[in-house]
Amino acid sequence: MIGVVVRNRPSITADQARSLAAMGVATVHEAQGRTGLFLPPIAPIQRDASIAGSAVTVLAQPGDNWMLHVAVEQCRPGDILVVACTTENTDGMFGDLLATSLMSRGVAGLVIDAGVRDSAELRRMGFAVWARAVHARGTVKATLGSVNVPVVIGGQYVKPGDAIVADDDGVVVVPHATVESAIAAARKRVLNEEAKRARLAAGELGLDIYDMRPKLAEAGLRYVDDLPNE
Repeated sequence: MIGVVVRNRPSITADQARSLAAMGVATVHEAQGRTGLFLPPIAPIQRDASIAGSAVTVLAQPGDNWMLHVAVEQCRPGDILVVACTTENTDGMFGDLLATSLMSRGVAGLVIDAGVRDSAELRRMGFAVWARAVHARGTVKATLGSVNVPVVIGGQYVKPGDAIVADDDGVVVVPHATVESAIAAARKRVLNEEAKRARLAAGELGLDIYDMRPKLAEAGLRYVDDLPNE
């Protein structure tokens, strides 16, 4: 679908966003059945940023950032701009000027399956970005795409209003309809991991916590006191 801007879309709440950001990408990904994780090379250009928010989606043409400017108007505080391209692209489609515009609207960050430029300035500004590449090549504003339509990015299907969670581990999408159940499952996983962490810190072995010994023996693992002779 090309040449469309959809104005109405669902959003997650600020409390939901805070909960997802606090639990992080790895926990949310595991908690929702190991689904929704974006594939490399989409990665953070900074460190120690952890965000979550509603997706404002963009389908852009390679080397053309026209629709990113169009999308700014559709952004609300706490949103995350999610930019997919119609084909693989590493051109620097986003820089500090667009970041300034998004920050003025309270946008939490950007996930883009393309390149970004002005990376040092973006980090200085504190605007969080996850991108395919950092590349200085500029772009044009000539070809229509769409805003707030379903896109495929990082191997995942993302609809406008879906929850996006992004941190040092990468990016994960949570479908809007399952945000509450994903949060509940992630909280349960966090509590379980805290209990295991305490046992590990006390010296207990993962071999015993996870009851690995019977399965290892069944697989044929043997313990010997000395290396067998050749």
